[in-house]
Amino acid sequence: MATEIRVPTLGESVSEATVGTWFKKVGDAIKADEPLLELETDKVTIEVPAPAAGTLSEIVAQAGETVGLGALLGQIAAGAAGAAAAAPAAAAEKKAEPAAAAPAAPAAAAAPAASSMPPAPSAGKLLAENNLSADQVDGSGKRGQVLKGDVLAAVAKGISTPAASEPAKVQARAPSTAEDVVREERVKMTRLRQTIARRLKDAQNTAAMLTTYNEVDMSAVMSLRNKYKDIFEKKHGVKLGFMGFFTKAVTHALKEIPAVNAEIDGTDIIYKNYCHIGVAVGTDKGLVVPIVRDADQMSIAEIEKDIGRLGKAARDGALSMADMQGGTFTISNGGVYGSLMSSPILNAPQSGILGMHKIQERPVAIGGQVVIRPMMYLALSYDHRIVDGKEAVTFLVRVKESLEDPERLVLDL
Repeated sequence: MATEIRVPTLGESVSEATVGTWFKKVGDAIKADEPLLELETDKVTIEVPAPAAGTLSEIVAQAGETVGLGALLGQIAAGAAGAAAAAPAAAAEKKAEPAAAAPAAPAAAAAPAASSMPPAPSAGKLLAENNLSADQVDGSGKRGQVLKGDVLAAVAKGISTPAASEPAKVQARAPSTAEDVVREERVKMTRLRQTIARRLKDAQNTAAMLTTYNEVDMSAVMSLRNKYKDIFEKKHGVKLGFMGFFTKAVTHALKEIPAVNAEIDGTDIIYKNYCHIGVAVGTDKGLVVPIVRDADQMSIAEIEKDIGRLGKAARDGALSMADMQGGTFTISNGGVYGSLMSSPILNAPQSGILGMHKIQERPVAIGGQVVIRPMMYLALSYDHRIVDGKEAVTFLVRVKESLEDPERLVLDL
């Protein structure tokens, strides 16, 4: 009897994935719970374990194919004997697949507005609130399903005609010269990279994004860190970095300026009475933003431990969906790569993101004297639809004050 291998639950708001690498081939013996293949979602790469022991008798979904929740990926035959009988059947089905699949491809690509999938529940609510119908919005979900982000983008554009009338979003590039073609390499974007590109552009199109800047004297934090870093590491088993101080300073400022910790949902504003801080991490596959949950209730040591755990998981490709969801504010540290100044893009639907930068010694005037201090530029990008300029500037000043006088973080001032 064959055991089916199906796409598992992928997490909140994730309805499809791309098949990555199969670790086994047809005919291979496998053990229960042994990793069989990778699925690449919009947010993380997950491994699909074998639901039973036996022999891999069929691979239905090949690498690079897009699959939905519960879709059949392959089958496992009981015992090692299943391999020989299963291989011819698998080969026969593979030959039959292209003929059956070929006619469907043009139809699916032709008209995304005529989707067989109803809008996502959150998208349906937004459509009703804005007197729009699903066929007026270009759905980016599975089989053209309209998602919440699609409706928000349509509303921001003031759309009133079917999205089908706005054809190509991607323009074909001009052909290269013959001598350049042989020196080019065309590589398909990973699902993660496509998602990063789409979400960042959606954030620019949807939010009224503005950035305010300040600078912070890092002398006090650096002195405190140098004084206690050895004792800290010995007691807590983790190095004392700067992210713990910044995360704690941000949570203090978010308590005072709640609009920066809020988000817009249709015509409502949702204020978050908790601080789930996203920490941007660069990986080989792209930028991911795992979440330090309830950071406002954690000590600096606890924050450093969680950031260390999440950073390692991100680099190893082992982040779970729970590690990626629910963030209310994001911190991005371009300083580790040498950036002196930048304007970060919002991580939608969040209303604020703090950009940290390189610490650089600069001459500054203090008490009428020019002195050399380790300075860092800070940049707060925010959604001006919900955060006023006064609130944004006050938030950044509070972060600056906490870092220049870190005792505030200990005394909760």
